[in-house]
Amino acid sequence: MTEVQELAMFVERARFGDLSAAAAEQLKIRVLDTIGVAIGALRSAPIVAIRTLTTELGGQSLSTLIGGGKTAPDRAAFYNGALSRYLDFMDSYLAHGETCHPSDNLGAVLAAAEMKRASGAEFLTALAVAYQVQTRLSDVAPVRDRGFDHTTQGAYAAAAGVAKALRLPREQIANAIAISGTANNALRVTRTGALSQWKGLAYPNMAMAATHAALLAAHGITGPEAVFEGNKGFMETISGPFEIDWLKEDLERVKLTILKKHNAEIHSQSAIDAALDIRARPNFRAGAVRAVRLETFAVAHQIIGGGEEGDKRIVRTKEEADHSLPYMLAAALIDGRVQPEQYAQERIQAADVQDLLRKVTVVPVAALSALFPQRLPARLEVELDDGEILRASREDYHGFHTNPFDWTAARAKFDSVTRAFTTADERAAMADVIANLHERPVVDLAALLGGLGAYETAA
Repeated sequence: MTEVQELAMFVERARFGDLSAAAAEQLKIRVLDTIGVAIGALRSAPIVAIRTLTTELGGQSLSTLIGGGKTAPDRAAFYNGALSRYLDFMDSYLAHGETCHPSDNLGAVLAAAEMKRASGAEFLTALAVAYQVQTRLSDVAPVRDRGFDHTTQGAYAAAAGVAKALRLPREQIANAIAISGTANNALRVTRTGALSQWKGLAYPNMAMAATHAALLAAHGITGPEAVFEGNKGFMETISGPFEIDWLKEDLERVKLTILKKHNAEIHSQSAIDAALDIRARPNFRAGAVRAVRLETFAVAHQIIGGGEEGDKRIVRTKEEADHSLPYMLAAALIDGRVQPEQYAQERIQAADVQDLLRKVTVVPVAALSALFPQRLPARLEVELDDGEILRASREDYHGFHTNPFDWTAARAKFDSVTRAFTTADERAAMADVIANLHERPVVDLAALLGGLGAYETAA
């Protein structure tokens, strides 16, 4: 049996009853969170452009578009995935050499589950499969330092989740995963240097392809059976050797995924908490800041602090702002929050935040790097013009797996990010369906998501 055939056996065997009560609760919280941040992006310019293209292309009306309308499942996977990704407010998973966002799989799994008229329990099981596959591959087969994007492992996860939602048999599951894994190996340049809108669309693009791969497998198309270990396969060409016994895997990894408290790249969350702590001091004055010095872990410096992946003090767009520790710290110190409004173009270009971000320095510290990824350490120091120095430090934040969101906290974030796009009754209805999704058909959720269109059009 090849590696992908063992993975297919794990996928085929998975059942909702395999999830512990805690894992099932956290998975529903992530569904609520992901749907919320997707709705919050409905009126953003790139999403409007993608929606226009999707409408122009048409497609069989099998899967709902959040905000109204239906199309073919692969196109719905792309559009809904783009929605949940645009704000960069989604969940994350931290491995030693990789950071990924398992909620990126929801759009594709939901589209497939609706096409198949699946139960909510089937949808949740398929989503849990995608979470498990992506997080475990991120653990054992990181690719970031080899120049590949985390969507590379996602190609296996999304295909596994979609194949499960489509109720494919084991052989077709293996083919779906093999086709998707072979065909979708994306470059890390997506997230280095001057960031483009592709930062938020790389995973939806892969999820669309993974959905198509699963549909091809359902129609009898085969893929390389040794995609992982074969000659010029994933291990030899991209990841290097690794071992994972899929037959011993469970569906519990979702409990180690983390949610964002602040609308900011995940490695910045504890540093922003420290900034807000300092801002709350009675003697703090944003206009009197002489210097901001952050000590943190190496990965944060590398990706968002001005390290290997590029200068983060040149901030011109939303994509550059939400991946710049200097910008996010400056916004937190001035505005007292880092939420979607901090990424309005006029806010990004404002003189106060542009001046302050140039006073921010970020330094990696080996002792703090040793704590990652079990902790998210940050030590912040703000020097005022009169020489006074204010200090704060954090090792985690509310939303990290050491202090996870409960349903009440998740609902508060959901309400906050969707309030401009929904009525109170719509928010309550969606939250109720998601809370009881294991007992409801998935079309109940799809119908509510599609019903948001009239409100969006009228707004």
